[in-house]
Amino acid sequence: MDRPAFVDAHAHLWDLSRPGYDWLRPPFRDDGGWGSPAAIATTYLLDDYLAETAAWNLAGMVHVEAGAGAAQAMAETRWLQATADARGRPDAVVAFAALDDPDLDRLLDFHVGHRAVRGVRHIVNWHTDPALAYTPRDRTGDPAWQAGYARLARHGLSFDLHCYPRQMPGLAALARRHPDVPVVVDHMGLAIARDPGGWDDWRTGLRAFAALPHAAIKLSGAGFLHRGWTADSVRAPVLEAIDLFGPDRVMIATNFPTDRLFGSLDRTLGAYEAILAGFSADERRAMWGRTADRFYRLGLGL
Repeated sequence: MDRPAFVDAHAHLWDLSRPGYDWLRPPFRDDGGWGSPAAIATTYLLDDYLAETAAWNLAGMVHVEAGAGAAQAMAETRWLQATADARGRPDAVVAFAALDDPDLDRLLDFHVGHRAVRGVRHIVNWHTDPALAYTPRDRTGDPAWQAGYARLARHGLSFDLHCYPRQMPGLAALARRHPDVPVVVDHMGLAIARDPGGWDDWRTGLRAFAALPHAAIKLSGAGFLHRGWTADSVRAPVLEAIDLFGPDRVMIATNFPTDRLFGSLDRTLGAYEAILAGFSADERRAMWGRTADRFYRLGLGL
């Protein structure tokens, strides 16, 4: 079976000789939900990425902000645009922007001044367990954060949503009020199976977003569901996510090099390839590339 054209809807590059990326510098925490990042705490540039994806008919790459830090957001966008200008990749950039930043419009104006930028991400994962929380509180209900979300439309930007399932109903209500801001749920919704009712929370959250025509989802981050994942262990949630959103709103992504914490790139994409084998050729083309091409406005014509 020929492999469809692959648009990697979520990948990262980082140069640890540059400022920022504090999460990739020692001392490393090992008490969080996903373990220590020490194994991926090395510089990872475009040639490294292209070597890893060589067997997968790569047609496009979407770079999502890699935690360089708020102070380095502009520098990261400049660097990525320079890389795109020189090498043709990444094909699109999802930049960092804190939606409750009082100077948000200035930052968004800067980002959209770079032709590769298509959207922004502001990680908002909050949990009552401090080991799982990315932020000290849930800011997604703050009026300032919600106003920032609304301002994405005037800049023509999409939003990559990195949150936990229990936050999704409120966030879906916000997204429903702003249908002119395309939104994509990262990493299959980051289900926390060990929470009481964790899978029910996940289903409720995904259903809320699947009801929005302008929402999509990424098949990535299998290790966030279960560190020791296998194709069999993630088959059911992958198929459930596809059933909820439909192939035309599903994107496959590597999340590399982060997802190397949980397995090789070939193992990761090979698992999705096996799980999706029963879908039609047209449905597989959508999930492997066409959805990301449309959502991120890459103009590849897949």
